[in-house]
Amino acid sequence: MGDIAVVGIDCVFPGARGVDAYWDLLMRTRDAVGELPDGRWDRAAFPGVSRGGFVEDIDAFDHGFFSVSPREAAAMDPHQRVLLPCAWRAIEDSGTSPTALAGTDTGVFVGVMGGEWGRLTLSDHDAVTPQLGAGSSAGMIANRVSYHLDLHGPSLAVDTACSSSLVAVHLAVNALLAGECATALAAGVNLVLSPTLGLVYRQLGLAAPDGRCKPFSREADGIGRADGVGVVVLRRLEDALADGSRIYAVIRGSAVNQDGRSNGVTAPSRWSQQKVLEAAYRRAGVSPDEVRFLEAHGTGTALGDAIECAALGSVHGVPRDEPCAIGSVKGNLGHTEGAAGIAGLIKTALALHHRIVPASRFADRENPRLRLAERGLRLLKSPLRLPRHGTVAGVSSFGMGGTNAHVVLAGAPRPTAPPAAAARAHDRRAPAAGVFTLTADSPDALRRNIAAQAEAAGRGPRTGAAALCRSSNRVKTGLPYRFAVTARDTRQLAAALRAAAEAEPTARTPRRPRSEPVVALLFTGQGSQFAGMTAGLHRESPAYRRHLDEADAALAPYTGTSVRELLLSGDERVHETRHAQPALFAVGYALARTLTDLGVRPAAVLGHSVGEFAAAVVAGALGLADAARLVARRGTLMGELPPGGAMLSVHAGQDRITELLAELDGAAPGVSLAAVNGPRDVVLAGDAGELRRLDGTLRGQGLRTRLLDVSHAFHTAALRPALERFGTEAGTVRPARPRIPFASTRYGRMLGNDPLDAAYWVAQAAEPVRFGAALAALVGDTAPTHLIELGPRPQLLPLAGRSGLAAGVDFLHPAPGADAAGAELAETVAALYRAGLDPDWDALYAPGDRRTERLAPYVFDGSSRFPRGHRDPAAAVPPEEDLVPARGTEAGPVPVAEAATATARRPAGSVLAAVVDAVTEVGGYPPGEIVPEARFYEDLGFDSVMIMQLKDRIEAGLPSLGELSVPRMLPALRSVASLADHLNDLLVAEAA
Repeated sequence: MGDIAVVGIDCVFPGARGVDAYWDLLMRTRDAVGELPDGRWDRAAFPGVSRGGFVEDIDAFDHGFFSVSPREAAAMDPHQRVLLPCAWRAIEDSGTSPTALAGTDTGVFVGVMGGEWGRLTLSDHDAVTPQLGAGSSAGMIANRVSYHLDLHGPSLAVDTACSSSLVAVHLAVNALLAGECATALAAGVNLVLSPTLGLVYRQLGLAAPDGRCKPFSREADGIGRADGVGVVVLRRLEDALADGSRIYAVIRGSAVNQDGRSNGVTAPSRWSQQKVLEAAYRRAGVSPDEVRFLEAHGTGTALGDAIECAALGSVHGVPRDEPCAIGSVKGNLGHTEGAAGIAGLIKTALALHHRIVPASRFADRENPRLRLAERGLRLLKSPLRLPRHGTVAGVSSFGMGGTNAHVVLAGAPRPTAPPAAAARAHDRRAPAAGVFTLTADSPDALRRNIAAQAEAAGRGPRTGAAALCRSSNRVKTGLPYRFAVTARDTRQLAAALRAAAEAEPTARTPRRPRSEPVVALLFTGQGSQFAGMTAGLHRESPAYRRHLDEADAALAPYTGTSVRELLLSGDERVHETRHAQPALFAVGYALARTLTDLGVRPAAVLGHSVGEFAAAVVAGALGLADAARLVARRGTLMGELPPGGAMLSVHAGQDRITELLAELDGAAPGVSLAAVNGPRDVVLAGDAGELRRLDGTLRGQGLRTRLLDVSHAFHTAALRPALERFGTEAGTVRPARPRIPFASTRYGRMLGNDPLDAAYWVAQAAEPVRFGAALAALVGDTAPTHLIELGPRPQLLPLAGRSGLAAGVDFLHPAPGADAAGAELAETVAALYRAGLDPDWDALYAPGDRRTERLAPYVFDGSSRFPRGHRDPAAAVPPEEDLVPARGTEAGPVPVAEAATATARRPAGSVLAAVVDAVTEVGGYPPGEIVPEARFYEDLGFDSVMIMQLKDRIEAGLPSLGELSVPRMLPALRSVASLADHLNDLLVAEAA
């Protein structure tokens, strides 16, 4: 058979919440057996069955997270309630966001034994509600997971008594191999809700007086019951390897059989146990002598242990170099019944993962009657170290009714790719910056989970954080409230997370993005260049390196040199026009392509002067090769012009500058307007000497000025000698119509149908830059939420800020200056993520950091409790034909006749109050919790049963409506407010 990878695990067992706690319990050989927690049953009434392995707080359930109303949560079998968060955490542990599996063929296979909740609840006929139908069905346990996570593969509960969960694993494995699903959740869940089965065990002579299982011990005297829930995430091995999943262990084969007509329906059969082992090894292609250790069923009953050891010895007692180690986790936990198989499988997978088998409790009190050594078996008195590769192990689980299961596991395969550490060392670079992301279902939940991640990040040694960040991007996503922070190492990350968790809940509280951000890209022009620009980003960003190489290759035939090497070497020649323009084009292009690799889809582009060439490529109007040729030719021709030109930035409006120049009456004849960048930002250009004299004059009049780092008077008539030849070059290019809205700084408006032809590019170089008008047109046309400047340092964003044309728009720059590196790009992506962008995260990380790291699991809200005996509020509701619930009065219920009169005069706000009251009543919500914006399905967890109940409550509360039509209600069931509006319209129509 094919191999199946165990890629995710979560569990809650007595004394052990989570995988790490479970492993710690096993390695310390701890005993988790104790007294019955309060609230299960009366210990005094059943003293002989009130010890065992128990999980605390099984009545806690984050019903809001799973969109379950309080009333439905109260009716749900606790098995369903504890399994849902465990399944979520196991999927996270597999390196996948649970929301990413929504709509897929993922299967759910759950082992569960008996149906105590149904017996406890349905026997009280007066308390029966519609919710108890699904809430008390054992078969619904798997269906709940599939429903709430929107999984479309096979979904079934398995009850073969104590072997249920290992049989569930077997079925999941076969479903994966048959192609029924690509991912499978195999689980087991068991909660000791009543003393009934304990009494049965006692009467059968199977109950341990102290509630403790003592497998293979001379003191073995019966079973102690225990709670437990465990989930493993399974994938076909080839799929897991292709996806780079972390693999705990590999399932090589499995088998299930039945005792048939043996010496009693509840008695074990040695021969059937022997056969199921042989069948599993045969399917796995494994010889029994290869098996290094076995997680046995090992209940600690005298008969059961003896029969199992005889079967194990018959199969494994072949001549072997060393005995086969056996153990049973029931010695630590007790017998988790329907979850026993998954408890053993998780223990075995963790042992293979950590390459050590925990010692067995009671190994120092071995039962000599089992003849273990004679049979080639041994108990572990101390942990057993395992080799790095090649270990094979087995897990057995036997049902009381005779259904037996065995699963064969092996360690994860040897990695075929070089280790991540080696890949990073090959890069010879410092730890790269990453974006650590979290999502949650509410602001409070987000804060709670930020705190949990801060604690986890601070526990380990200081290491690079990029791989951990990348894992968070894949795993901690899909919920409505978002958080993102950047970090280079785990110490930085822990500090940033801790600060966020401890911050006061002010206006900085994360908001729920309603849509993706609307991004406009601004490409910087000449004057922004500097030696070594973007060298830090090139060092740290694989995507930027790749795209700068593309631009360099496109420019090289026309520049005669490598622009990339010019930038990285810190060559001061970058200030020369013939180098500056191609270099700025390469930087703008590479930054833009890096962002698009990350998933940014620009809504519009704008380029300042030479920046328009990169903007045209991104917009699809020019190809990279054509744009590179034009930019290189433009820079060369302009660089060949006589030097002596200059440009002066002046903080004044165009009208003011025009008046001043007129007043000077020819004192600056070679100076003209070169750019209008905003209402109070213009640029003058002309002869350097004349411009310096004018600079002094303007400063004397109180105006702020700044000479730009350029060699020529660009965007003036001084360029005309070069533009004729440039126009000939541009005439060889056939531009396309931009696919992305293009704000033209030549025209000062959106481009429309105007071609980006030779005439455009010649005039664009000779005429003033109308950046301010172009920006105003872009903002008015596309309403961006974010402006991102693409160049070596911010020049256009300050202009946009001073202009007042982009009020309320966020400004971002992925490379804002000489010290910029990967952190600034990461900050840009983080800001866009918080605003609603779902980036293509892998483009941010080097290949060596694209691996799965374990993260702290999601922390659910444990404040809502649904203990046994929590009575459904519906049972206290008076019959509808007698009373209508009171609406905000202290006078008590209102008789129907009075209510009808009042309803006829009810204003729209009162209709809303009536709907809120009805929703509160049907869902069992606390008063005041329902808000008008609450959505029936996504937020309140309403289903068809609750909709019918809501219809009845509304008819009682608004009798003048008469009988409501459910089909007519359905379109209005978007939110509480939309339903109230619909009902109010009906009342108005009725009154008319």
